[in-house]
Amino acid sequence: MKSLKDLEAIREKAKQMTGIREGKAQTKIIVGMGTCGIAAGARDTMKVILDELGKRNLTDVTVTQTGCLGLCEQEPIVEVEIPDQPRIIYGKVSAERARQIIANHIVNGNMIGEWVIGRK
Repeated sequence: MKSLKDLEAIREKAKQMTGIREGKAQTKIIVGMGTCGIAAGARDTMKVILDELGKRNLTDVTVTQTGCLGLCEQEPIVEVEIPDQPRIIYGKVSAERARQIIANHIVNGNMIGEWVIGRK
């Protein structure tokens, strides 16, 4: 950091990241972070989701975490909730799958059917 402008850029980026994690956005992404999910790689999945949203400047998406969903063999589990659409639950979401979910489902509205393990 060399100037006030650099400090302002850091502040703005921090505000955007806070909005991604805590905002009152319409679209929601929920990552299963129970011990089974963490053991299966949910931390990496969460990190990639946050990174992809940041790279795409998608501040209207809320990302949260939840505990075990009881489907340990399907971890890491990611739920996507878009208004006026059924909640989609994806299983075995690796970092690469997380990138594709952001690109296809969140950005383009195209659910990836072969990874879906449930709908609510």
